[in-house]
Amino acid sequence: MDSHTISFCDSNSPFDCIVFDLDDTLYPANTGIASALKKNIDDYLVEKFGFSESKASSHRVELFKTYGSTLAGLRALGHDIDADDYHRLPYDSQLRNLLFSIAQRKIIFTNSDRNHAVKVLERLGLSDCFEQIVCFESMNPNLSKSSRPDEFPVVLKPSMDAMNIALSLIHVNPRRTLFLDDNVRNIAAARAVGLRTVLVGKTVKTEGADYVLDTINNLGKVIPELWVSGTDGGDQRISRTRSDIDSILTTTAVGA
Repeated sequence: MDSHTISFCDSNSPFDCIVFDLDDTLYPANTGIASALKKNIDDYLVEKFGFSESKASSHRVELFKTYGSTLAGLRALGHDIDADDYHRLPYDSQLRNLLFSIAQRKIIFTNSDRNHAVKVLERLGLSDCFEQIVCFESMNPNLSKSSRPDEFPVVLKPSMDAMNIALSLIHVNPRRTLFLDDNVRNIAAARAVGLRTVLVGKTVKTEGADYVLDTINNLGKVIPELWVSGTDGGDQRISRTRSDIDSILTTTAVGA
């Protein structure tokens, strides 16, 4: 843990674990990584199958609609994608400070494959901020053993199977677990299994969302109860004021 690490929470916080989606949740869509991934897939479809660029794009969209993830659809059909050529992502010292200020367990839950998740976290400078990654391979452990595409149905958020697999892997009490995602269907599914939910990247709450964040970096302002400590008499109070939290989040990390 870095020298700038500061933790505020204790067991009186209403949350024991924070589960984060990855793409478009930990970083905004305008960083360019999402569009870079789409181009990688389109290029693959053009080179591998001889599609025109427009046909490749429409096929990618159809895979997304059918499987919930274009990469997952290609994997389910027996193909593999080399998605290493990402746009450069900025080292996010503010987000790193935010994550290190949260004492609870922090877990990534993404439909993307592990290679993608690891590389994105590396590029954001967040590799050491999470104790576990639940990803495509976690939800589909038998897919690589299949002898035909339909032998093992692909499991992804927002299916109940995906949610229950994740809960079994991370061993949490859903009522004391905060789930952050940018997808309203994933938020609804998380709420259905009992998780407390945060819709990210929006300004208006949808059905199933307990909180809404326009950006992940506003987590401390919207849900300050993450930073709760006990006081005499059994009362619970926010252990840091908003200005305290803001000051910490704007501190530049050592080596950033």
